[in-house]
Amino acid sequence: MAIAKAQPGKTLLDGSNHTLIMIDHQSQMSFATKSIDPVLLRNNAALVAKAAKEFKVSTILTTVAEKSFSGPMFDEIKSVFPNETVIDRTTMNTWEDSRIADRVNAIGKDKIVLAGLWTSVCIVGPALSALDQGFEVYVIADASGDVSDEAHQRAMERMIQAGARPMTSLQYLLELQRDWARGETYNETVATAITNGGGYGLGLIYAKSMFNASEGH
Repeated sequence: MAIAKAQPGKTLLDGSNHTLIMIDHQSQMSFATKSIDPVLLRNNAALVAKAAKEFKVSTILTTVAEKSFSGPMFDEIKSVFPNETVIDRTTMNTWEDSRIADRVNAIGKDKIVLAGLWTSVCIVGPALSALDQGFEVYVIADASGDVSDEAHQRAMERMIQAGARPMTSLQYLLELQRDWARGETYNETVATAITNGGGYGLGLIYAKSMFNASEGH
């Protein structure tokens, strides 16, 4: 018989149990992305980066052919991690670059969270490779995108069929916070949600301005 316990499930993410890999959020890659509006994509990428920074998530940033073709990583990400070295690759599959494998192994977390462009190439590759090697894989669907809705959806389905777990950027932030009484991260979580949380952020502005509301009380 199952017994309820007041503790989180093992598949939930927290700041200490996973590595975030943000892949190819670059100008050239975003030009052809049609499954998500580029403004929304940049906003969601910023939300993910801020959440990872706030909760001290081990984070790997990587680009493909930055200088010769694809351009720099979105400033919304780089500005959050100004001291983080961005690994520039030639491989479409991030997981096939030994520098990425070395970083993942050095960090030593068995959960991998992925976001990037394009879903069907640069996310499917590392997702299926990591799953094959025994990692748990999560994909932030709305911080990723592809050349068409169908390309994005088929890629998500393929990864889910293989065992990857889909999520959204706002879900990522709130899953890391998880308890509004967690005071050491409350203010920054709210600030990130207000700036990048869309309609939810507007609701926070209204509630705090009109009623001085606080979820933790």
